[in-house]
Amino acid sequence: MNPPIIVVHGNSLEHVTDSYKRFLEGRFRAHFKLTGTPLRIEMRSGKNPFDEKKS
Repeated sequence: MNPPIIVVHGNSLEHVTDSYKRFLEGRFRAHFKLTGTPLRIEMRSGKNPFDEKKS
């Protein structure tokens, strides 16, 4: 059985610290009552459509 995956979309996710990721994991576990269940959190960044194109 595969663990639940939570995908966080955002910008500048390379600046998210490991301690904040652990904090988020704890909050997700408490909110969704996932005690004892493996959990994966993925951080995904996308292309900014409003970023100026350089020639």
